[in-house]
Amino acid sequence: MSEFRKLDDIADVKGKVVLLRVDLNLPMRDGAVTDLTRAQAVAPTILELADDGAKVLLLAHFGRPKGERNPDMSLSLVQGAVQDVLGREVMFVSEVYGDVVRDAIAKLPDGGIALLENTRFWKGEEANDPQFAKAMAENADLYVNDAFSAAHRAHASTEGLAHLLPAYAGRAMQKELEALEKALGNPEKPVAAVVGGAKVSTKLAVLEHLVSRVDHLIIGGGMANTFLAARGVDVGKSLCEHELTGTVEKIMDAADEAGCTVHLPYDVVVAKEFAENPASLRICNVHEVADDEMILDIGPQAVEALGDVLKTCRTLVWNGPLGAFETAPFDEATVTLAKTAAALTKEGSLISVAGGGDTVSALNHAGAAGNFSYISTAGGAFLEWMEGKDLPGVVALKK
Repeated sequence: MSEFRKLDDIADVKGKVVLLRVDLNLPMRDGAVTDLTRAQAVAPTILELADDGAKVLLLAHFGRPKGERNPDMSLSLVQGAVQDVLGREVMFVSEVYGDVVRDAIAKLPDGGIALLENTRFWKGEEANDPQFAKAMAENADLYVNDAFSAAHRAHASTEGLAHLLPAYAGRAMQKELEALEKALGNPEKPVAAVVGGAKVSTKLAVLEHLVSRVDHLIIGGGMANTFLAARGVDVGKSLCEHELTGTVEKIMDAADEAGCTVHLPYDVVVAKEFAENPASLRICNVHEVADDEMILDIGPQAVEALGDVLKTCRTLVWNGPLGAFETAPFDEATVTLAKTAAALTKEGSLISVAGGGDTVSALNHAGAAGNFSYISTAGGAFLEWMEGKDLPGVVALKK
C-alpha cells in the first residue's frame, strides 16, 4: 500500500492545472453547513498546491442527484463554507468540463482556486464513463485524489481520471493510507481489533478477514449477543440474529485455527426496557440473563479484562461501540475502554486507528478521540478496507 504516488513526487506545479478530488459532501440544515470537518481535512492539500502556484480545480460530489441537475444539491451551496475554511476566495464554476471550465481556468491566476459543480449531476460520473472522464481530463495537467472516503467507489472522478492524467495522493489521503498500513497492512504485533455495532450481518466480511490478521478480536454491541447465543448462552430478549449462529461458529473455528483469541463479555449490563437509567438496570453474569431482559452493554469486569488485553498489544483497530452508547449508562464500557486505549497511545505503547461513523461519535463522546493515533472519518471506505478489499481509488494511485 505504501507504493503510491504523493505530492512530494511532483516536480513543479506552478502554472499547472490540477484536478483535485475532495470530499465536500458537507452536512447542511436550513441552507447552512453544520459541520466543516471534511472541508478542514482537505484544506492542507488545497493550500499547498495553491501556494506552490497551481490552478486548483476542486472536484466533489454532493448528495445523490442520480445524474440530474438539482439546485438543492449544487456545490455552490458550500462555496462560502469552503472559502471560510481556506481563508481564500474560491471561484464557483457551473460545469466540470468543456468551454465554461476552460474560460474559468483562463481567468484564474496561478495559485487560484475554483470549485466545479457536483460531479454526480452527470450520469457518466457513477458509471465511470471513459468519455466523461476524458472530457474532464482535457482541461487539466495533473490529478490529485484527497478523498479517501470516496475511494471505494470506481467513479470517473475517483478512479477514471487517475488513468488519464499523472495521478497523486493528496495529504489527507496519504495520511490515511499510511495510518491504515500501520494498522493492518504491516502492523506491529500483537494486534487487537474491537468490532462492535448492532448486527453481525453488516460486519461478516470484516470479521472473516480480521480473524486471520489479528491476535485478539474483541466483540461488542448487539453483535456480541449473536456470538453468545452461538455459544449456547440464553440472551433473553436482547437484539440477536439467531439465524446467524452457524455462521458465527464458523468464524470462531477460523479464529481458533489462526490463533486469534475471540473475546466475549462474561458479565453484562441488562435491563427490561431500553431507556435512560431504567429502574430494572442490573449487572449480571452472561448465564444469568432473564427471559424478559436485554443485554445493553458489556459489564465492568469484562471491560477491565479487555483493558488488560490492550496493555499487551502494540496495535489496535477499532470499529463500532461496545454497547448502546447513545443512552446512559450503556456508554460506560465504550468510554472506559476508549480511555484506556487513548492513555496507552499517549504513552507510546499502542498505535490506535479507528473509523466508521458511530465509532467517531463514540470516541468523541468518551473524550478519547484526540489521543488516538488516527481516526478515519470515512465510513464505507474504512469498512471495505477492514474487509481486506482493494479500493479502486487507491489502486489507481499506485506506482
